[in-house]
Amino acid sequence: MLGLRHTAAEPIRSSDIPQTARDAIRAVEAELRSVLDEGLRRARDTDPVFAQDVADRVSAFVLRGGKRLRTAFTWCGWRAAGGVGDVTAVLRTGAAVELVQACALIHDDVMDGSPLRRGAPAIHVDFARMHEAARLTGPPDAFATSAAVLAGDLALTWADDLLTETALGSAHGHRLYQEWRAMRGEMVAGQYRDIRAQAAGACGVDEAMSIATLKSALYTVERPLALGASLADASPSTLRALRLAGRCAGLAFQLRDDFLGTFGDPALTGKPADDDLRTGKLTYLLAVGLQLAQDSGDLESAEALAPGGLVPSADAVEGMRAALERTGARAVVESKITDLRATSLKHFERTGAEACVQREFATLVEQAAGGAPERTGEVA
Repeated sequence: MLGLRHTAAEPIRSSDIPQTARDAIRAVEAELRSVLDEGLRRARDTDPVFAQDVADRVSAFVLRGGKRLRTAFTWCGWRAAGGVGDVTAVLRTGAAVELVQACALIHDDVMDGSPLRRGAPAIHVDFARMHEAARLTGPPDAFATSAAVLAGDLALTWADDLLTETALGSAHGHRLYQEWRAMRGEMVAGQYRDIRAQAAGACGVDEAMSIATLKSALYTVERPLALGASLADASPSTLRALRLAGRCAGLAFQLRDDFLGTFGDPALTGKPADDDLRTGKLTYLLAVGLQLAQDSGDLESAEALAPGGLVPSADAVEGMRAALERTGARAVVESKITDLRATSLKHFERTGAEACVQREFATLVEQAAGGAPERTGEVA
């Protein structure tokens, strides 16, 4: 197991207990540094080459940025369910979720062939550069793909170690583990549905929404809320309200992420703005655009947005953006995001959470789905 700064006999002092989601994020950052330091020590004990090449990169990637939304939603779920007192398990759970997020991003970038993440080269790109600089033999891309998969696996291993130790030390560890187990399975299922839809040339709105739910909505908001709530022994009614609130907020987040993946500024988002269009990824935005084009008889837009086997040129990508504007898909998705955000807040209100916690949740939903991120380097 990974060593942690706080043991069961050494809870966080009352003066250090986070009072806001922002406080919780800062506390989890400190927890992450401790967990990663211990993970690096264990990696060096295992093998120095592995530690330098893989573990160091994973650690640097985890600490390089991110909005830590999942941490904040974990804290909100705990508070909404009446959580008070020692928050050690909540912070450890938040740190574990951030490590799972690192695994998901590293693997996702490999699958999508994305060159950038968090304003820097993606892990597989960095490995390819290392291969060339070290003058290793064989194809750099094949090496980089394999190494990046292992890097993502290591992040998941660290996450599981941390969550397992937290669950074993919690009175509500069984509930915590059940949520964790479901979250991991959903994340993998969503990723598979994503690549399968792309390979099949799928274009349906319902399928796009199913993938968005599995791949992102559940593990970005709904499960983090439930993880936090489980540590406060949430009632069934509170947990149901949190799940509904999280599902809506998570979908709004994914639709906004798809939107920024098409119309966003890479200087602000830290990742390319044409990956989804270039790879033919099935997104709600693309599916809505194609359906609107077909319904209206706009053959030019339908042809531009229809799935195909060839990677589109830069001009074709611009044509796809223009078609999404022309069909009204951009406006439809903006309206859908607004409706999902409002519905999420209504469900969260039914938890009976204190007004300050409801305001925190509303702020987080706005941050997740409200629009383009500020130029802070904080990206998903």
